[in-house]
Amino acid sequence: MADDLHAARRARVGVSLVFTVHGAVTGTFATRIPWIQEHTGVGPGQLGLALLAPAVGSFLAMPLAGRIAHRFGARAAVRGLLMLWTMSLALPALAPNLGLLWLSLFVYGASAGMSDVVMNAQGVEVESRLDRSVMSGLHGLWYVGGLTASGFGVLAAHLGVDPRLHYAVVALVLTCLGCGVSGLLLDVRPAAGEEAPPRFALPPRAALLIGLVGFCGVFAEGASVDWSGVYIKEVTGSSAGTAAACYAVFAATMAVVRLAGDRVIDRLGPVRTVRLGGTVATLGGLLVVFARTPYLAIPGFALIGLGVAVVVPLAFAAAGRAGGNASQAIAGVATVTYTSGLVAPAIVGGIAQISSLTASFAVVTLMAAALVPSAGVLGRRRRTAPAAGAPAGATADTPARQPVGTRAD
Repeated sequence: MADDLHAARRARVGVSLVFTVHGAVTGTFATRIPWIQEHTGVGPGQLGLALLAPAVGSFLAMPLAGRIAHRFGARAAVRGLLMLWTMSLALPALAPNLGLLWLSLFVYGASAGMSDVVMNAQGVEVESRLDRSVMSGLHGLWYVGGLTASGFGVLAAHLGVDPRLHYAVVALVLTCLGCGVSGLLLDVRPAAGEEAPPRFALPPRAALLIGLVGFCGVFAEGASVDWSGVYIKEVTGSSAGTAAACYAVFAATMAVVRLAGDRVIDRLGPVRTVRLGGTVATLGGLLVVFARTPYLAIPGFALIGLGVAVVVPLAFAAAGRAGGNASQAIAGVATVTYTSGLVAPAIVGGIAQISSLTASFAVVTLMAAALVPSAGVLGRRRRTAPAAGAPAGATADTPARQPVGTRAD
C-alpha cells in the first residue's frame, strides 16, 4: 500500500512535468509564426488555412491514442507520443512553401492530440490513486510551460536567433526532458482479456455528454481569448494597449485559477464547482455585454476566465471515471471539446458581422449559463468492479485499473 502511494506521488511529479513540457512546445511555436509566414511567403488567408492543419491532425489522430496506450502501456505511450510531439516542433520552420507547411503542421497537430489524450489519461489515473483532485493543477502547469517558453521565444526573436535553430534546439531539449520525466509515470496495463479499443470509433454516449459540458466551457474561453481585445477596443473605444492588457488579465486569471483549483474541487466536488463557475462566468458575460467602459468589461472577462478555468480539467477527469477504456473516453471528450475551440472564434465573428460584438458575447454568456444545468454529468461515478486480485503480470507499479470511489458532487 505504501509502495502504491509512493508510486502515485512520484507519478504526479512526472505527469506535472509532462504537462509543462507539452505546453512549452505550443508556447515556443507561437512566438515564431510571423517568421514562418514571411519565410514561406504566404498571405494572411493562406496562413489561416495552414493553421487549421494542427486542428485537423488532432481531430483525426486522437481516436488512435487509446489503442496505442492499450498496445504499449500507459508509460510507453506517453513517452513515445510526447517525444513525437516535441520533435515535430522542428518541422514547420523547415517548410519552404504552403503545401509542406500544411503537411508539417498536420503532423504537429496529430502528435499534439494523441499525446494530449494519453497524458490526460495518466493524470486521471494519478488522481484516482491519490483520491484527490490534481487535474486542474496539471492544466495550470500547461499554461506555465507555454508562458515560460513564449518568454524565451520572444527573447530569441529579439536577439535575432534563426527560428530553425531556435526550434531545433528547443525540440532537442524538450525531447530529452520529456523522455526522462516519463520514467516517473505509472505503467498502467490493460486487465487480462481486456479487448483493445477500435482504431476509430464514435465516442461513447457518456463521453459525448461530458464533452458537451467541455464544449460550453471552451466556447467561452476561445471566444474570450480571440475577441476580448477586439471587444475592448471597438465596443469601449479603448487603446490598443488596454486591449492587450485585457487578454493578459484573462490569461493570468485562467492560469492562477487552474493552479489553485484542485483545493476548491476537493472541497466542493466537480458538480458544485462547475455550477459555481458557470454562475460566475455568466455574471462576467453579462458584465461584458452591458459594459461600455473597459473598467467594467475587463473585470467581466476576468470573471469569465475565473468561471470556466476548471471546466476542461474536470471534463477529462469525469471521462476517465466514466467506465470502459479511459483513453478512448478522454479522446472522445477531447474531440468534442477542442472542436468548440475551433468554431467559437468563427461563430463570434460571424454573429458580429451580421449584428454586433455585443450580440456575439450574449451568445457566449448563454454558453456559460448552460454549464449550470449540465454540470451533473461530471459527477457520475465509474461502475465499481467486484474485488479481485490483480491480473497476471501486474506489479506494484503496473497494476490494472481499479475503480476508486469519487465524490459525485
